[in-house]
Amino acid sequence: MTATLDVIIAGGGRVGFQTAELLADRGHDVTIIERDDRVVSDIADEWVATVIHGDATDPSIIEQAGVERADVIAALTGESGLNLAVCLAASELTPGIRTVARIDRAARESYTRFVDAVLFPERAGARVAANEISGSDVQTLADVTGSLDIMLVRVAEGAPAAGKQLTEVRFPAGTLVVSDENGERIARSDTTLSAGSRYVVAVEPDVADEVMNLLQG
Repeated sequence: MTATLDVIIAGGGRVGFQTAELLADRGHDVTIIERDDRVVSDIADEWVATVIHGDATDPSIIEQAGVERADVIAALTGESGLNLAVCLAASELTPGIRTVARIDRAARESYTRFVDAVLFPERAGARVAANEISGSDVQTLADVTGSLDIMLVRVAEGAPAAGKQLTEVRFPAGTLVVSDENGERIARSDTTLSAGSRYVVAVEPDVADEVMNLLQG
């Protein structure tokens, strides 16, 4: 079981508040810093988290939120520069704290030099949209690091890999079939890729098309 975390979220807007709701539902302690009076009033009425009114780039406000005891600070406002400033200030005040910054474009490398993790909500939303549009045969499950994709893929009838064991399929380097067809075991060399069954597959982007051709035809 995951230990209870003490989390500070800078920004109580749509992304920040929904993140706070999810974390609170999982039993974590959440404090939101928000500078907009109206937003503060709205989220305070929800009783999801402790709410502090103020500018999260102000070190005294971060200290008021309890940064010295926090495990994580997530800066989730709609301003990337502000989010980075919040994370840097928190790291200065509490060197061991985990920092997460929302960014407004897919520029991971330049931001991960300064924070522990970045998130790009628009990209996550686009993945969900693509999943819904393309149906259930191929679904991206997660963006784990860089551009590596974890996908749930249904093997199509007549696909080159259908009915074959993993050792018989020439997957390109940069591919890892993770699960068996039931999702209960890690795939093994004798795992058979059955048509109509779904498997968790990790792929690097430059080989994704080749892998899809093998599994989907």
